[in-house]
Amino acid sequence: MFSIVLTTVKDRREANRISQALVSEKLAACVSIVPNVTSIYRWQGKIEGSREIILVIKTSAKKIDRLMSRIKELHSYQVPEIISLNVQRGLPQYLKWLKESLD
Repeated sequence: MFSIVLTTVKDRREANRISQALVSEKLAACVSIVPNVTSIYRWQGKIEGSREIILVIKTSAKKIDRLMSRIKELHSYQVPEIISLNVQRGLPQYLKWLKESLD
């Protein structure tokens, strides 16, 4: 089983640093960097807004715990968003590539 993990980061430098680490450590097969996102959220009782970048991380379900720990180590936010979604189906050739990339 595979998972998509989403996290937001403050800037391109942090996005590249986290993405490079996750792929080089085989915690992710691929990380897509989606720039120019505006997030509106409640933090410490106030409504805040900020420009962020979303990382779309492709990984295996069995690596989620290590991946989440590594993101927390590398992330600049006090409480980073880290959300995991299970992949129900996918192109068989792509899923095969994911598996091979993570082994």
